[in-house]
This record gives sequence, structure tokens and C-alpha cells, in this order.
Amino acid sequence: KTMLTINKISLASPIDYAAEELKKYLRMMMPEGGDISISYNPEAEGGFRLGLMQDFGLDVSDAENTELDDILYIDCDECGGIIAGDNPRSVLLSVYEYLRQNGCRWLYPGVDGEYIPMKDIVPVKYRHKPSCRYRGQCNEGAESQQCMLETIEFTPKVGMNVYMLEFRIPRDYYEKYYNHSKNEEARPPEPITDEQVLQWKRQCEAEIAKRGLQFHDIGHGWAVDPFGIDAARCGAVIDESGISEENRSYLAMIDGKRGLFQGKPQGTNFCMSNRRAREKFVDCVLDYAEKHSNVDYLHVWLADDFNNHCECEECKARTASDWYMLLLNELDRGLTARGLPTRIVYIAYADTTWAPTELRLDNPERFMLMLAPISRKYTETLPEGRVTASPTQYVRNNIRRPRNLDEFLAEFSAWREVWHGPSVCYEYHFWRPQCFDLTGIAIARRIIEDIAVYRENGISGIIEDGSQRSFFPTGFAFYTYARALFDSSYSYDMICEDYFSTAFGEDWREFYSYFEKISEALPYGYVCGSERYGHYAPERLGAIRSVKEITRDGRELIRRHYNSKYRVQTASVRLLEHHADFCDLLASALAEKCLGNDTEAKALFEKMRLEFGSCEVAIERNYDHMLWMSFLLANIFERPTRKPEGNA
Repeated sequence: KTMLTINKISLASPIDYAAEELKKYLRMMMPEGGDISISYNPEAEGGFRLGLMQDFGLDVSDAENTELDDILYIDCDECGGIIAGDNPRSVLLSVYEYLRQNGCRWLYPGVDGEYIPMKDIVPVKYRHKPSCRYRGQCNEGAESQQCMLETIEFTPKVGMNVYMLEFRIPRDYYEKYYNHSKNEEARPPEPITDEQVLQWKRQCEAEIAKRGLQFHDIGHGWAVDPFGIDAARCGAVIDESGISEENRSYLAMIDGKRGLFQGKPQGTNFCMSNRRAREKFVDCVLDYAEKHSNVDYLHVWLADDFNNHCECEECKARTASDWYMLLLNELDRGLTARGLPTRIVYIAYADTTWAPTELRLDNPERFMLMLAPISRKYTETLPEGRVTASPTQYVRNNIRRPRNLDEFLAEFSAWREVWHGPSVCYEYHFWRPQCFDLTGIAIARRIIEDIAVYRENGISGIIEDGSQRSFFPTGFAFYTYARALFDSSYSYDMICEDYFSTAFGEDWREFYSYFEKISEALPYGYVCGSERYGHYAPERLGAIRSVKEITRDGRELIRRHYNSKYRVQTASVRLLEHHADFCDLLASALAEKCLGNDTEAKALFEKMRLEFGSCEVAIERNYDHMLWMSFLLANIFERPTRKPEGNA
């Protein structure tokens, strides 16, 4: 049998990495096939040839921008062939797609999420331009550095191409993990410093670059950082006494007073009519952009709150979005003066959900617009598949946030009348919503529907704001997200069979049926509190109590499949043991909540937090205890139950 060789036709760090990955997985698939040599040989005519499509003379004319648009090209037989892409990242994506078509699967980050069959390779012919240009995620929740590195490694394996790191120093997300928020009883806090977090961020950036992924950076924080106020501790209330009078004069005036909005730096805007304040803001962004040339897209967002814009007479003369346009134009001129090619992402979020009425961007080539529908419902996507709502008028500090995708897309339609450049969506499926979906089935279905809606409305992809540990009880929802962005022709049923058959083997339909029963007993709509009276629902008591019967049968299913030939199946099945415990504990608390017994329900939830926290360390690569406990507590068990009045 011919010894396999890998020849690099083009020079680039991600292509070097792609060659190493191809070698690693081929050797795992054919462990007795001998070594596989890697060399740089642009003249090679045999073996595997990895490189840019342009270097092979292949057509890339369907890429609007070869740096941003991925094209995957594979033409291989049993001895090798061409594996190429229109940019270095796309070559890596093509390697993983080649391996996928040879039976490999990556279901969730880490070695336990891999399925690598032992088999000889087969021919693959394939050419594909992914359905969405932007396919990625942003850090959120409680993050450990190990999980960050593993999710960056995982990103291209499922066809995604974007990784975003929010904040200059993302200390809040790291502190939530290392201080073991919501689980201090089981895991003593491990304090970390800003210097450590900054080092870890740089390590992440290096890993992102090694794979050629688009690196998106910062987001929130700019609105007060230029004035000596640190916004990186998300939502924290701080003592304002240390703010100088000069810096205070730059902050937004609300109710006649300049200062922090509700005491929170992250939620505070600045006085955008103040020329000196804008200059300090722009200089802060320019200095960062100049020092961080590795950033592909710098996100320049305003404060992380709403109804918080300056009420001085000068600021009231324009809408929040018009001032935003003025600010971004000044930033663009500064970037041009410094010769910086940095791309800027600006955001339709909170008060800037409403489009500007007067000003426009002078240099649209530098910018991308991001829609962030944070207050939408996840019980439905766009009703009837089309926008029926109408844009509303912006009223300073008296907005009502859109409540569903129909209302968000109505406001976005006004943006599309004044903005004709690229747009992306910042979504939240793996933030709060995933905590109310006990199986991932509801979120997976919603994601497929949402991607179709966004594409129809001119949005070129999604970056998910969510935990790096969104793989509980399975990675199905996240896998669905990645695969549907990559190829929108994949249906829910296709992705479902692909994932579940890999994770659970030939009896996968029994596991899917088990999940369906849990979803029927504890449906997303009830757990998230969207039903008429929130969580007060005595008629649901029987269904909630049936959960323990369902998990009892589920435990028998788990027992019968406890050990498997493949590690990914053993790990997937055993994770369901913990999930069954989780469902039992939550159902006990919800059984009291549905009757309006708030005190008893909260006590049972506290029991759940402590008991389940004790096993967090065993499943922490899949499950974010801080995220789940925080949102279940805040959205269910800390809220008093609303009951119908009278005979309603």
C-alpha cells in the first residue's frame, strides 16, 4: 500500500496547522498505516496537496471577498488529492470536511466529543461555499481557560469561522468560573488577577490566529473606559467618589445629574454632543486598534443598558443612532489618518435598535452592522415567516424594547433603508434561553428557523453570545447551530440523526424519544415562564410529577448502554446520568412553584443548587453551573408567582 504524503502548496500558518490536523486524524483512522510525511512542495503532483484554490488555478469568482467568504474544495481519491480553500482558514475547514465525509465527527469540545472511525479513506469530491459568511461565538457565562482553548479548537471542526472575545480584559467571565459563583460551598474560590486574564486572552488570540479564524474583539466597555472608568466587571455597581469632576462632566446627564447609570459603569453612556468627550472616545479606540493589528473586526458598542442616553439640550437635538453615526464617522477619519485598515462593527442594540433619521456613515466599506435582539422571545421565531410589524418612532429614554423577532426586524428594516453594507446577528440561544430547555430540542428547532429568517432579511450570519459550556445534556443544539449556518440545506431531521446516531449508536432513536418525553413534561414555554400566568399552573402538576417516572425509564436506558466501544458514546450516555438527577431535582422544585408555593419551591431549588453543585467538577466541560443556576433562580424561583385574580 502506498505511503501517504501531505504536500503544502501554499505558505500560511493555518495551512501548516491544517496539514498537522490531517496527519493526526488520518493516523488515528489508519493506526497501522505508517507515518505520513509533511513537506512544503509547490510543485508536488501526488499525495495530499493542501493550499489556496488560487494557487491551483481554481475558480473563486463566487467569493465576494476571499478573505471573508469561505470556499471549500476537495478532490481526493484513496491516495490523496487536492484539499483547498480560497483563504488559509478555508483550507483548514476543507480538511475537517474531508475527514467528516470519511466518517469523523466532532460533537462537542474535547477528546470525549470526538468520533474517529478506524477505516480506510474513500474518495471525496466536494465544493461548497457556506450559506452564511459569519459563523461563530462570543465568550459569556463562567469560563475556564481550558474550556476556552477547547472551544477555539472545536470551532473550525464544525465549520465555524468566527471567534469573539468581549471586553478589553474579560475578567468578569473568568471570575465567575474561578470564584465558582453559585457553587462556593463545593468549590472554594480561586482568585485570579487582571494580569492573568490578560495573558489568557492573548493565548486565546494566538490559538484563534493559528486556525485563521476571524477574530472579533471588545464590544462593550468603550463608553466609559476613555474617562478612566473600568467597565469590565459586568453589571457591577461601584463607588462613584473616585471619579474626577472632569471625567464626570463627560458622562451622560439623566434627570439633571451626570454620573454612572444606576451606579454601573457598563450601563453608562457618555455625553455624545461633547466634542472633547468624543475626541477622548475616538483616541481610546484608535490607540487600541493601532496596538492590536491582529483584530479582524473591532466591535465598537455603546453602553449595555437602555433608556440611558444623555438628556442635555445638545444631545436631545439628535437621536441616539444619529449621534452614533457622527461618532463612527469621526472614528473612521481617525483610522484613515493613522493608516489603519481595522474593520468596525457597530450595533443595533438597546436605544440604537432604532435607525438614524439624519446622518449616515461616510465610509461604509469599513463597517458592519450587528443586530442584537436581546429582548426577543424564544418560544417562537418570526410568525408566518414574514415581518408584519412596523417601525416605531424613537423617543429618548422612553423606549419599549421589542418583544419578539417581528418587532426587532421591523426596526431593522428601517436600518436596511439607510445601511446597504454587510450585517450580522448577535444571538443569545446559548445564554439565558438554553437554561430553560431541558433537552436542547426546542432551541435546536428554533435555531434552524431563525437562521432561515435572518438570511431572508439580509443578515449574513450569527455570532452567539453564550457559555463555552453549552453541551448539556448533549451538544445537539450547538451542533445544529454550526451545521445549519454552514449549509442551510441541512434539515432538523438530518442533523438530528447525524448527531444522535454518533452520540448514542444504533439505538439513538430511543434516546431521542426519551428527550421528547422530558420536553413534553417540562416544555420550554413553561420553564421560561412565557405562559399566561408565568409559572403558576396547577394543571401542569401531573406532567411535572411524571418527570421522575420518565427519568426512571431513562436510567434503565442509560444502564443498558453504559459502556460502549466508542468513548464519545460512553461519555454521552454517562452525562445523561447527571442530567436525570438534574431533571428530578428541578421537577421537585417546579411542582411546588406551579401551585404557587414560592417558599417551598425556592427551598427545593436551593437543595438542587447544592446537590448538583457537588458534581459540577465531573461535568464542567459540558455544563455551566453558574449560568444555569443564575437564570433558573432569577427567572423562576426569586420571582413571586402571579396568580389569576377572582374567578379568571
